Amino acid sequence: MRIDAHIHIVGTGTGNTGCWYRPRGLTKLGAPFLVRCVDLTTRDLHGPDFDRIYVEKILSFIRGSSIQRALILAHELAHRDDGTPIPESASFYVPNAYVLKLAQQHPEFLAAVSIHPSRKDAFDELELALAGGAAALKCLPNVQGIDWNDRRHTRFLERMAEGGLPLLAHTGSERTMPVMDHKLADPRVLTRALEIGVTCIAAHCGTGTMLLDPDYLDTFAKMTERFPNLYGDNSALAGLNFRLRPSALKRLTTGPLAERILHGSDLPVPVSGLLAWAFRMMPWRDYRAAAKIENPLERDAALKRSLGFSEQTFTRTSQVLRINSATPSSRSPA
Repeated sequence: MRIDAHIHIVGTGTGNTGCWYRPRGLTKLGAPFLVRCVDLTTRDLHGPDFDRIYVEKILSFIRGSSIQRALILAHELAHRDDGTPIPESASFYVPNAYVLKLAQQHPEFLAAVSIHPSRKDAFDELELALAGGAAALKCLPNVQGIDWNDRRHTRFLERMAEGGLPLLAHTGSERTMPVMDHKLADPRVLTRALEIGVTCIAAHCGTGTMLLDPDYLDTFAKMTERFPNLYGDNSALAGLNFRLRPSALKRLTTGPLAERILHGSDLPVPVSGLLAWAFRMMPWRDYRAAAKIENPLERDAALKRSLGFSEQTFTRTSQVLRINSATPSSRSPA
């Protein structure tokens, strides 16, 4: 089963989804490019039926690609240590109930909930997620202010481990959303969770978005030697950023580290192989062939294959996520 382990759900609240979208800073500047990536417009974004249209677009991309299922991500608010939410620091919000409902309605979807462990109802929300069939828990530690090494989160992590719920955590720099604590971009923020026994996926493998950003790829690689329950995903590595460089590509596609990498697109982040070609990580003909693919999910998959990521990066995810075997995908392998 080929799975895309990193697709964002975005909504404005139409259809009573509970979502909201209030872009700030670079997020506001990038909004037209994000909606264009999924073949929509800013008129759609501000229209009366955006949430439904967005979901239908994602479904159509999956059905028209070599990807069979996708992990769709909820998005939690930042919280203070006392459990008080900080909505003013967020650019968007996607509730857990919404992604769980979408996954129940569509066999192509797997739900990744997002729960800040400092929430006053964090344990209740975690139990609802486990009962509702959540496949993972997604967080952005540096954006949401989550230090998983804080001993106050031990019981929460222990319940995650007991329930077999993996933790998908953004690692590396973040340039599109307000950051609360830059230090929490370090993959070592996952150390306590890994020690407790939670399977963790370091999104972006700790790489930096811009040339001068701190890069934690070496830290991530060393952590995989210590923790067999640590994986990384290659989301946003086929985009117009500097997360992927020739030296990083070689490490991620060869040797033991390649066996820990999962496929992810990071949609609706725009997909492009331009920088990969410019840095001589792929031939011109592969770049041009991928550029002609209209479906962004398939374009991303084609670029990742050209870059040297193996077929196992697409199929390995089914062994990592919490997937209910009683509700397999209705799609046959492409």
